[in-house]
Amino acid sequence: MHPRSRLKRTDFSHRSRVTKVQKKSWNGSFRKVFSHPKKKLLYFFSIIFIILIIIPPATYLYFANDLKSKDSVMNRQETGLTLLDRNGQPFYTFDLAKSISYIPVTDIPDSTQHALVAAEDRTFYTDPGFSVTGIARAFLADIFARKVVQGGSTITQELAKNAFLSSSQNVFRKYQELVLAAELNRRFSKQDILELYLNSVYFGEGAFGIQNAAQTYFGIPAKDLDLAQSALLIGVLPAPSVYSPLSNSPDLALQRQKIVLQAMATNEYITQAQADQAESETLAYNTNKTPTDDLVAPHFAQYIRNQLIKQYGEEKVVRDGFRVTTTMDRKLQEYAEKSVTQQINNLRYDHAGNGAAVALNPKNGQILAMVGSYDWTDPKFGQTNMAVTPRQPGSSFKPIIYGRALDDHIITPATVLQDVATTFPGNYKPHDYDFRYRGNVTVRRALANSLNIPAVEVMEKVGVPNGIDEAKKLGITTLNSATNYGLSFVLGSGEVQLLQMTDVYATFADQGVYHDTTGVIQIQDKYGNTVAAPADFFSFLMYLNPLNWFGSGGNHNNQQVISPEAAYLITSILSDNNARAEEFGGALTLNRTAAVKTGTTDNFKDALTLGYTPSLVVGVWVGNNDDKPMDNIAGSLGAAPIWRNIMEYYLASKPIEQFSMPSSILTEDVCPYGPYTRGYMEYFINGTQPDSCGQPTGAPTATITPTSGPTPTNQPGTTATPDPQPTATPLPQPTATPVQSLPTSTLPLPTVQ
Repeated sequence: MHPRSRLKRTDFSHRSRVTKVQKKSWNGSFRKVFSHPKKKLLYFFSIIFIILIIIPPATYLYFANDLKSKDSVMNRQETGLTLLDRNGQPFYTFDLAKSISYIPVTDIPDSTQHALVAAEDRTFYTDPGFSVTGIARAFLADIFARKVVQGGSTITQELAKNAFLSSSQNVFRKYQELVLAAELNRRFSKQDILELYLNSVYFGEGAFGIQNAAQTYFGIPAKDLDLAQSALLIGVLPAPSVYSPLSNSPDLALQRQKIVLQAMATNEYITQAQADQAESETLAYNTNKTPTDDLVAPHFAQYIRNQLIKQYGEEKVVRDGFRVTTTMDRKLQEYAEKSVTQQINNLRYDHAGNGAAVALNPKNGQILAMVGSYDWTDPKFGQTNMAVTPRQPGSSFKPIIYGRALDDHIITPATVLQDVATTFPGNYKPHDYDFRYRGNVTVRRALANSLNIPAVEVMEKVGVPNGIDEAKKLGITTLNSATNYGLSFVLGSGEVQLLQMTDVYATFADQGVYHDTTGVIQIQDKYGNTVAAPADFFSFLMYLNPLNWFGSGGNHNNQQVISPEAAYLITSILSDNNARAEEFGGALTLNRTAAVKTGTTDNFKDALTLGYTPSLVVGVWVGNNDDKPMDNIAGSLGAAPIWRNIMEYYLASKPIEQFSMPSSILTEDVCPYGPYTRGYMEYFINGTQPDSCGQPTGAPTATITPTSGPTPTNQPGTTATPDPQPTATPLPQPTATPVQSLPTSTLPLPTVQ
């Protein structure tokens, strides 16, 4: 080859090597820059700075045409909240806006204008459209509260947000708000801005603007509002759904009115004497408020609305015109409402006044039905949602403690407990519901037949603090510290929501996986855009907050909170028709395998039934809102018929399912009462099974010493019987038992389409 050719090739190769070396060097330098914490922070803030420079002109250009006149600023879009069932059919609406009746500022009383400025933005007449100190104060408050607790917005900023922007909480939207507020302040006079704001702000009850608000709350035009009425209307602005005197106690609105009047006096818009006189005025509210005709799932609808307002804020929910596809199964909801109403009517002579029911999909926590009372229109308590009102759950709480004991290998289903007169620490002497004692009983028999004394024994082994911890892991949020409960905790002495208790049973049904309950599938705004969860900038703020660097607790949604083995053993016991037949007969059986547990509190104040299959869990409560006792109505008599009806209705057209047994569950023949007694087959978590027909290894028998003294007298009509041999036959696939009709339930069970 010619030397020049070799030279050229050599030079070319050299350049290639140099290029590769340079690229490698540049890539390495790039990685080094972005791997250095300080440089990463510098680049991050540089990008933020560039974005902040771009936002003002971009925002101005985008909204320029909408800033030309007062009419273009007004937001006249359709608003309100519409709820749809899981099939997309509307079933409930809230806050649908009336046509905005625009009035000039000259028709708005001075008392209304002054009340707004004094209460919401006292520097309104002097600020440039925004308040730097207000923004800083709100920023710090939100950081340390770990959520949005202050907006820091002026009246002009609120107008900009309402007219042009979404209500999402992020720093870039807030920056746009400042830009638009400054431009509004430049283009319009302060009186024009007051006029625009008071004609567009949401006062609740579907009323946008002061004219509609005056007519809705007092039945008069805005120009006739006096000082007391003006102060009350301005007072409800921060949270109309909470403070509206038409939907809530007027006392809350009057408290807000007093705050506004004092702010007006402090800022010298009125004298203290005028404030006192206005405060003493008796207001006459508009009694012609049209009641809603929406009576399908009203408690569920209110529950969803409250959740949305808590998450997004009322202003955003209403003004953005949310259309929410919920998880509700409309046919099941309507059937559940009828079932609760009929059963409560059947129990009138037994002094049962109310009932509630919840149905969940245990695989994802979706709420399929929620009945909060037997009749929404009942004037005394019909609108109180007993599905989310804490009540004592009675013995339905026991599986939580038994589940913890099984999970910790403290007991097995074959462990022998003592159902005898026993004095526990603190001189606590529980008794069973029938005042009988059965002597030695297995865990299976004790839980299946809801025996109290053995349950307290298990509670002592587990420990109350561990029991509370277990309940919280399973989603219960209404319990206080361990010092507020004793060993009676296992018997349901703590108050819990029916919704949360039903979710506990859903966790057992889904093999120990916990799912947060949810009633929402999708949220769209009035333009058809999907609404995202409100995280954005505040997620970043929470990361910066030093209070969060040491852990913020535990959201354990979709996590394994109890082992699949312990969940299966609880399910095995609660679905064992033979084991519970001793006390319940066939009252809790379905035409398929189902796990079920009842609960009854002292003096029959509360009666519950909760149960599940692999694809449905239903919880039912029957009682009285005022805690008056019923006449001997236990969970198996009061709540079970409703539970059974709902379960059968929903599952009628569904295939029969069996609970899945974990591979680490073993079966062994056991003789829990000794080697010379009759044995039976029992389930065990691998490692806790017995070596032979005798006591299981790792699960000792009870050691509590019975107290001496006379045995309590049996209840009238109850005859003490000898301790029967265990009859439990644990079943991964129990034989279906024919449905037995219940005298208190006559609803038909049509096939679900």
